[in-house]
Amino acid sequence: MHRSIHILVVEDEAFIAETLAEILSAEGYQVDVAGNGRMALEKIEAQRYDLILSDLHMPELDGVGLYLELERRKPDLLQRLIVMTATGGYQHYQRFLARTQVPVLEKPCSLLALHALTHEVLSTDRLPVQTPGR
Repeated sequence: MHRSIHILVVEDEAFIAETLAEILSAEGYQVDVAGNGRMALEKIEAQRYDLILSDLHMPELDGVGLYLELERRKPDLLQRLIVMTATGGYQHYQRFLARTQVPVLEKPCSLLALHALTHEVLSTDRLPVQTPGR
């Protein structure tokens, strides 16, 4: 890698967030963690992220709310979002996933699924060229 790739993990369950951060860090990524969508938005304002891995079901601001805020504030990040869910059965989330077609990792996910989807989103031509000074 010629530049660091920054990933934001948005997950309210500390054990899952820490585990994902450790796995992704071991692969050479720079990883930050936020406990919900509101915390994620604060981090997104302060740091540029190449990928956001977000749980759907969280307190304060869930994954749908985070998506809607990104759509309003930083729409370019929507193409770098992966959602994780163990609650995809809720109609609210099913409608959201069908409408947005955002990539989904079913929880619990295998390391292979995490690696494959992360690599797929990061390797697409959706990443903008980094400009000096950013």
